[in-house]
Parts: sequence; C-alpha cells; structure tokens
Amino acid sequence: MPDKPAMKVDLLFDGPDNAAATVLFAHGAGAAMDSPVMTQIAAGFAARGLGVARFEFDYMAARRRGGAKRPPPKMPPLCDEFRAAIAALRDVRPDGRLIIGGKSMGGRVASLIVQDLWQQGLVQGLMCFGYPFHPRGKPDSLRTEHLYDLQVPSLICQGSRDPLGNLDEVTGYGLPDPVELFWLEDGDHDLKPRKRQTGVDHTTALPNCCEAAAEWVRRLP
Repeated sequence: MPDKPAMKVDLLFDGPDNAAATVLFAHGAGAAMDSPVMTQIAAGFAARGLGVARFEFDYMAARRRGGAKRPPPKMPPLCDEFRAAIAALRDVRPDGRLIIGGKSMGGRVASLIVQDLWQQGLVQGLMCFGYPFHPRGKPDSLRTEHLYDLQVPSLICQGSRDPLGNLDEVTGYGLPDPVELFWLEDGDHDLKPRKRQTGVDHTTALPNCCEAAAEWVRRLP
C-alpha cells in the first residue's frame, strides 16, 4: 500500500529563530491559535527568549476556511495531528530543545503523546496552561490517569479557581514528582484573576505565568 500522505500543517512563529528552546503550543477546544489568550501567551514566551510555534487542529482550521463550527474530534486523531505538527516543525527547525504543550485541550493532547516522544529523545518537556483535569461541572470524570505514568519534566500553570481543576481539587490528586504546578492566585480557566479581589488583571497575570514557564525551561536538563 502507498504511504499515507503527510498532513499539511501551517505553523505560526514567534520569538527568535535561533532560540535554544522552542515551545510547540496548541490551542484549546473553542479558540483558534491566534485568539487573544494564545497571542498573549506566545508574546510572553517570545519576550523571554523562547521560540514559539502555534498550529491549528484541522477542525479549527476548517472554520477559518469557511467550514461549519464543529466540536473537536476524539483524542486519537488530535494526537496524530499533534505528531504531524512536531514533524513539520522539525523540518524547519531541526535543532534545539523542543517543549510541547498548549492551552487547555491542546495541553491535554500533548500530555497523551509526550511520554513516548520523550523516551525517544524527540522532546524535552511538557507545558500546559489551564489543564482540563475534568469537564466543567463533572469533578469525578477525571482526565488524569495517564499523568501518573509521566516521567517527562512537566509544568502545569493553573488558575486557583479554574472550574476544570481548582487548587483544592488538584492538590488532592497526588500527581507524580515530574509534574510541577504553578498556581495563579484567583485565576480562572483562561488564567484570568478578578482584579477587584487580587489587584491583578489579565495583562499582568499572563506574563507572570510566562515568566514561570521560561524559568522552568531554563532549569530543564
């Protein structure tokens, strides 16, 4: 049988071309790769010397092409698309450390494929912003089983009042040592705190998360 044709992946780059580390960062279920939150995160990484590459899963790219607004598919095809994005990135940036991750669903997809890739030496870490530990309103439907098998250096930046996994819930999960957590006080699923309660707005909170992420990358082996 002929080989299956390679998936077409459009990458959006930020940061220095010769960065020592690049973050391949995927979007969440409902917002495109150039949504305000994704753009602010990418800018925050780039301002701290990281290379950043963003891409869109096909269901989201189809919306941009004028297709219907469809929900994301199941995890297996999304995992295949993420692997294709890694291959596309390595075609143009073959050198340097690679960290994969994303916002919400994008981070979840990355977490499902990262262990094998890390064992092969293809990626050096996992980075998630607003990990969806469970669906909204369903705290017993956990998406954590595979996280306990991770040996990969991993960072999850999470808002303390995230409805998909808040501070009280997540600290009770007993996640393994390779998974580090950076907690943003009063942050929601978009890592947005309530300014009246904290005195901090979104434009300040996201850079704080990006600084924590950049420092974590600098500590990677």
